[in-house]
Amino acid sequence: MSYVAPTKKDVEAPIEAKIHRIRITLTSRNVKNLEKVCSDLINRAKDKQLKVKGPVRLPTKVLRITTRKTPCGEGSKTWDRYELRIHKRLIDLHSPSEIVKQITSINIEPGVEVEVTIQQ
Repeated sequence: MSYVAPTKKDVEAPIEAKIHRIRITLTSRNVKNLEKVCSDLINRAKDKQLKVKGPVRLPTKVLRITTRKTPCGEGSKTWDRYELRIHKRLIDLHSPSEIVKQITSINIEPGVEVEVTIQQ
């Protein structure tokens, strides 16, 4: 009896969704809201049993503006100093892109910006 190679009809490959590397970037001026969104995203990803790395805390950008208090330039030389702090977090996921839509469908706190990039 001779060996007969299986044809394409005989072999059924399981259909799997392609796994992508997904990077979620969160930026905000309020640290409390930012950390809450991070923990919600990570908890939902772990519930789906995905591989999660993060949150990676990136350095805070501090934007400073120093301006004179007096509008006309007369009087004592007094200055106002204003600061705007921007906090940033990175979360990396390894999952199909359909599941990321389910994970990111949470209520996002006001003032938190979410950017999702998908890499092959």
